[in-house]
Formats: sequence, structure tokens, C-alpha cells
Amino acid sequence: FSQALLHGMLGFLLFAGSLHLSLNELAQQKLTIAALATLGVVLSTLVVGGLTWTVFWGLGQSMPPIYCLLFGALISPTDPIAVLAMLKHLKAPRPLEVTIAGESLFNDGVGVVVFLGLLEVAVGGHGFEPGRLARLFLQEAVGGAVFGLLAGLVVYWLLKSVDAYQVEILLSLALVAGGYALAEALNLSGPIAMVVAGLVIGNHGRQFAMSSETSRNLDLFWELVDEILNAVLFVLMGLEMLVITFTTSYLVAGVLAIVIVLVGRLVSVGLATWMLRRLQPVDRATFRILIWGGLRGGLSVAMALSLPTHLDGSEVPEREGILVITYVVVVFSILVQGLTIGPLTRRWLAGAVRPVVGLKEAASGAGDSAE
Repeated sequence: FSQALLHGMLGFLLFAGSLHLSLNELAQQKLTIAALATLGVVLSTLVVGGLTWTVFWGLGQSMPPIYCLLFGALISPTDPIAVLAMLKHLKAPRPLEVTIAGESLFNDGVGVVVFLGLLEVAVGGHGFEPGRLARLFLQEAVGGAVFGLLAGLVVYWLLKSVDAYQVEILLSLALVAGGYALAEALNLSGPIAMVVAGLVIGNHGRQFAMSSETSRNLDLFWELVDEILNAVLFVLMGLEMLVITFTTSYLVAGVLAIVIVLVGRLVSVGLATWMLRRLQPVDRATFRILIWGGLRGGLSVAMALSLPTHLDGSEVPEREGILVITYVVVVFSILVQGLTIGPLTRRWLAGAVRPVVGLKEAASGAGDSAE
């Protein structure tokens, strides 16, 4: 499952998602999206990792700090599928849709980069070196973005030379399959590369290299791919549950992890929006929706499954615990948050909104959402 998602399906899902985002709309929300997708992921990783270590220590179980941080990194990326579908149904403000979609697409890539960096520390024996992690992050994230831009421009040039939608759809498929594999071979971030490539094709390519017929058929094709892969993703997630051993202590830790992840989301979104309160203030309704609408999905499970089972000939006992609590958090996120975000969003959007200007207001806004 982890190999199928991380090295196959993820690139197609991210490309399909970014294909429909407008660069102009993204530019209007660029500060909020950038803060949530970068600083937000790092803050969430640290907060969730620290609180997870505290919980395991309180339960009398030993969990090395690096594995707690790994859990924080893999649980931080959000999955917007259910939320975006609901927002469209409710006809929510377009800036809100763009913020949620943009954050999710980019924080998936950033989350994978942070996770892989921490995983290298855990299994590579390098020790925790912030400088090394920063260099790895820049290589993967910035390099992936540049690679995605170049790959997108190459395919854009090819699209301009043909006028048959069947060929143009095949070119987009080749871009995702070949581009993702090449990015990984170059030790660059494939997810970030596919997001950037999708933005290039969906904006510049759509405007200057496609006919209206091609644009329409391309959208229909990638919407179908998106629907099919998401259905397969949830089926695989369900099948994986059959081989996981659930123990009472891990289930208790999983329930506590739900609270930890929500606290991490509150802190990361609260700090990110507080820092931008002068430049791009976020109203109270948007803040609440960002907190409760930060659903976790298959990517978190796939990263948990990618943790090694053995290291230096010895079993890695932390893997089973991380996998169980990840599943508990994801199931809660999909069933509880996913099913309640619609009514809550309708209520929040119907009420008066005002900017969140400080962490105190942010915390009170999150608390009010439970009323």
C-alpha cells in the first residue's frame, strides 16, 4: 500500500488536484497558503511529536523522540477531498476553497520531505543535525519545484505543437508518470514537482496551448482519474486494517493522539495566521474551518506503513504503535470530522466573521466551535 501510494498514486492525485487551481487565485492567498504549508507543517510536527512522547512516557511505554517526531511529520499533511466537495456544495467563498486546496496540495509535498528527512535520521545513524535536515529540505523542496516547473514547460511546448486531445491527454499522463519517477531518481520531491507541473499545465498550458475541446476533455479525464484513485485508496486503507494488531495500550494512545493532533493543528494554524495578521488576516469562520477541516487521509497511513520493520537485524517495535495510532487518528478524522464539517461550516459561514488577530482569539475561536 505504501509503495503504491507514495511511488505511484500520489503523483497522479496531486497533479489532478493542482490542474484546476488558478494561479491568480493562489497568488491572492499566497501568504496564508505558504505559511500553512511550510511553517504549519514544521510546527505541527514539533508540537505533535513532543506531546506524543509525553503521552507514551505517561503510559509507561518507551518511544524514542525521533519516532515521535516521525509520527508528527506523517500526521501533519491534510487531505482536502471531503472538505472541498462539501465547500462546493455549500457554495463557500472561493478564497476559502483555494486556501484549503492550496495548503493541502503543498503540505503533502512538504510533509513527505520532512518525514523522509527525519526517517533518514532514524535509520541512517546520522544523528539529529538541523543543518543537514535544512539542506535536505532545500534540495528536495526547492529542487522539486524547479524540476516541476521545467517539466511542465517542456510538456507545455509539446502541447503547443499538437492539436489532438487524445495525444495531449497522453502527454499529461507521460508528464506525471515519467516526471515523478525522474524526480525521485534525482533525489528531488516528486509530490512538489507534480503540484508545480499541474499548475503550469492547468494555467499557462490551458490558456495558450489548448483548444476548448482539449481543455474540457483533459478536465474530464483527470477528474475520472482522481475519483478512481481515491476510491482505490480507501479500499486499500480498509484492507490494511486486517493485518494490524490492535492492543489496548495502543488504542488508548490513539484516542489521546486524536486530541494531540487537534492541538497541533490549532497551534500551527494559530501561529501561522497570527504572524500574517497584518498582511493577510483570516476571519473567524475561515480559522475554524481550517482547524476542523484539516482531515488526515491515506498519505499518513502510507508513510506509517513505510517505516522499517527491522533495523540492523533487530525488530523496530515503534512501528506497530505508530501505525495503530495513525489509523485511529485517520478513522476519527474521516468519520467524525468529515461528517460534521458540513453542518459546522454552514453555521460558521452564516454567522458574523471578524479577523483573528492574536493567539488568544485563535484559541477562543477554536473553543467556540465546540459549543
